[in-house]
Amino acid sequence: MASLNTFGAVFTFAIELEGQLSAFYDGIGDSAKAKAADKRRKKLERVRRENVVEITLEPITGLDADDYALDLSDDSADGRAGAARIASQFYRDAAPKINVRAAQRALERCGKEHGG
Repeated sequence: MASLNTFGAVFTFAIELEGQLSAFYDGIGDSAKAKAADKRRKKLERVRRENVVEITLEPITGLDADDYALDLSDDSADGRAGAARIASQFYRDAAPKINVRAAQRALERCGKEHGG
């Protein structure tokens, strides 16, 4: 059970999540979604770099990586929709817990791009 209890942990998880989705979509031939996931990954990396100085070291509670595990073995339409739902849920849950507004907005935008 990996607790996402810091700003860095939340953004690292988000970056890895988008990396997994990019590879998944690329593997099933959906280059548009793969490119969108890679774009979100790069945006999240930039936000993490730019805002790490501004954050306070307040712990984050209530987020666990296991709750947002992706099942990338199912490349059916339902499987893709399920992955998007999980990603969207992660961003909806994580965004309010981040205390830097620019970083919070970036997470909110990612969630909306996943359909949430």
